[in-house]
Amino acid sequence: MKAFVVIFTLSFACVFANLQCEHKKPNIPTDWIDMGNPCVVKVRNHVMEELKASMQYMAMAAHFSRDDVNRPGFAELFFKAAREERDHAIKLIHYLLMRGELTSDVSNMITKNLAPNVTNWASGATALRDALVLESSVTKKIRGLIIVCESDPSFNDYHLVDYLTGDFLTEQYEGQRDLAGKLSNLEKLMDKHGALGEFLFDKKLA
Repeated sequence: MKAFVVIFTLSFACVFANLQCEHKKPNIPTDWIDMGNPCVVKVRNHVMEELKASMQYMAMAAHFSRDDVNRPGFAELFFKAAREERDHAIKLIHYLLMRGELTSDVSNMITKNLAPNVTNWASGATALRDALVLESSVTKKIRGLIIVCESDPSFNDYHLVDYLTGDFLTEQYEGQRDLAGKLSNLEKLMDKHGALGEFLFDKKLA
């Protein structure tokens, strides 16, 4: 309510007191903005891919948080994964801002449906398997992004390629290996102990 009052007061002042509340667009040189358009488009699209992955992990976390499933370890694992994917999207937005490529049309970046493809899982192993497939898909898309940005004939964007390779791909490969290891251990437990094995694995995650 206070914010509304402040905004209204400022607007009133601008209209009736001839205060200068708007400025003309600054005349800033654009030579420093040098990303190739195909690379920019690919990065903007990948922001949406990271957010979609985040929503899929949110669905997994919500499923395992249900009272009739009640696997808090799995739930926290997937809530953490959702935060990481969202953080990846934020990092890419910050990168575009640093390179001068988000001065307009920011809202147009996220245009596709972000609803998760799956919302129920038969077991923790099924969810881990789906998570590994999801991570593999995101990794392939990052590699595709790298190829576009380094093969642009007008500008090889080696800085972005180095950033994606060093930060994003390393985290992707480490995450994939971690999920594969977790799935291996869970399946071994369930092979010998069935549902009890999943229960014990969830306790270990928590």
